[in-house]
Amino acid sequence: MKVNFLDLHAQYLSIKEEIDDAIQQVLARSAFAAGPFVKSFEEHFAAAHQAKCCVGVNSGTAALHIVMMALEIGPGDEVLVPANTFFATPEAVSLNGARPVFVDQEAEYYNIDPEKIEQAITPRTRAIIAVNLYGQPAQLERIKAIADKHHLVLIEDCAQSHLATLNGKSTGTFGLCGCFSFYPGKNLGAYGEGGAVITDDEALYKKIMMLRDHGSAQKYHHDLIGHNYRLEGMQGAILDVKLKYLPAWTEKRRHNAALYRKYLRDIPQLVLPAEMPGAKHVYHIFCVRVPRRDEVIKYLGENQIYTNIHYPIPCHLQKAYAGLGYKNGDMPVAEGYADQLLSLPMSEQLKEEEIQYVAEKITAFYQS
Repeated sequence: MKVNFLDLHAQYLSIKEEIDDAIQQVLARSAFAAGPFVKSFEEHFAAAHQAKCCVGVNSGTAALHIVMMALEIGPGDEVLVPANTFFATPEAVSLNGARPVFVDQEAEYYNIDPEKIEQAITPRTRAIIAVNLYGQPAQLERIKAIADKHHLVLIEDCAQSHLATLNGKSTGTFGLCGCFSFYPGKNLGAYGEGGAVITDDEALYKKIMMLRDHGSAQKYHHDLIGHNYRLEGMQGAILDVKLKYLPAWTEKRRHNAALYRKYLRDIPQLVLPAEMPGAKHVYHIFCVRVPRRDEVIKYLGENQIYTNIHYPIPCHLQKAYAGLGYKNGDMPVAEGYADQLLSLPMSEQLKEEEIQYVAEKITAFYQS
């Protein structure tokens, strides 16, 4: 049996007629850059996340960067970010000339550790970026309280947490704004690149709308130095179709996560992902901790089970950040887990027999 990490082709075939029709509508209207299809998606995406406003941009990285631009966070400023995240999170800070300050992760939930945030705050700190990693909300209520106490801006990186909630409240709405990615492999993925910022702050919304279009609210009138960060019309139309299916797809992912727990629970070597009380984890990634990870990956690959690693090198130890002076031992939890974390196949297309097969092969590996 072959078990893909993700099967985007099967997902496309399940909604092919609607996707093809949406693409034809864009072609017929030649609405290729921003425009009505993007506007429709923005309105629907904001509503789905209980937010007032949404701005579509052309990647999740652009979403983070444009927020840095809008808040004028730059040289001399610091932004707290988790050590365990995709590189785009600190990169967006660096792109605007500010300094990312890394904070270690929680041992149980893998998100930024609220217990370690305050000790990282300095007079130069302007903001905290809380990443809702793997689809699980960070401890956003606690982090918001810390941000408010120190008069800092809370920004959520929601690249992996579409429709996730904490105590019934959508991720992306706890802080000033939430930044989403629609990279094809996300729970809500475009057929190319895409991203969005959601917010209830209308002044921020208007500024980001200008910044994504070269600082212009009226064509050829430029009030700000902005960027070309518009979301394409084709992607807006595709995302609008897929958004209708996202609630059902999310529940299927959660169902598949429960099946993984059922079939993997008797393997003592594995540490299964913990779901935080009050959190609705949307399982963008089903991440386990395993000893002898590289051997496991090789064995599973030989049995046509394809896995991934999120992420093999913590951000503070990346070569690009060597100049910041971090060293091994600075983030002990993130570093200790970096060679143990393994992402198993996960999608709404995954079948129970495939999950059983994955569990059987992991069991066989450790029994041998």
